[in-house]
Amino acid sequence: MEYHAKSKNSLSFDVTKDDKLVGSLYYKSWFKFNAEVLVANGSSYQVEPKGFWEATVELKEGEKVLLNFQMNWNGEIIVKTYFDDLEKGYIFKHTGFFKESFILIDQEGTELLVMKPHLNWKKVNYEYQISTSDTFEALSYEEILLMSSVHCANYYMSMMMAQ
Repeated sequence: MEYHAKSKNSLSFDVTKDDKLVGSLYYKSWFKFNAEVLVANGSSYQVEPKGFWEATVELKEGEKVLLNFQMNWNGEIIVKTYFDDLEKGYIFKHTGFFKESFILIDQEGTELLVMKPHLNWKKVNYEYQISTSDTFEALSYEEILLMSSVHCANYYMSMMMAQ
C-alpha cells in the first residue's frame, strides 16, 4: 500500500491513503516530542517522552502503554509494542545518504515499511511517501504503527539536527 504523510504546518501531519485521511499527528510545540495521534476510526492516543533525559517515548491510550521507542547508540530506533498483551519488537532505521529513507523491520528481519522523506523548502517541513508490505497491512494495529513511524522519523530528524 502507498501512504503519504504531509505536514500542514510545523506542528501537524496528516497521513492519507488514496486521498482519504488515515490519521493525524499533532505536536504540542515544535521543540518537544509530546503529541496526540488521531486515527480515522476516532481513536485518540497520547505520545509522551519519559525519564529524566526524555530518551524513551511512549504512546498511550489513557494510562495504558501500547508502544514505546528509544534511539540506541548506533542511531536505530527500537520500537516495542504491547498490543493484545503481547510484546513485539521492531527496528526503525535510517538508510542511505543521498537517496535516504527510513525502514521498519520486525524481529524476523522482514521489511514492513519504507518511508522516503521529502523536504518542502518553502515550508521547511518534511513530507513522507510511505510504502507498506502485505505483512504490515495484515497487522491489527497497523494504523497506530504507521502513525508512530511518522513520529519516529520526525524524532530521528530532530535528533540528527541537534547534533
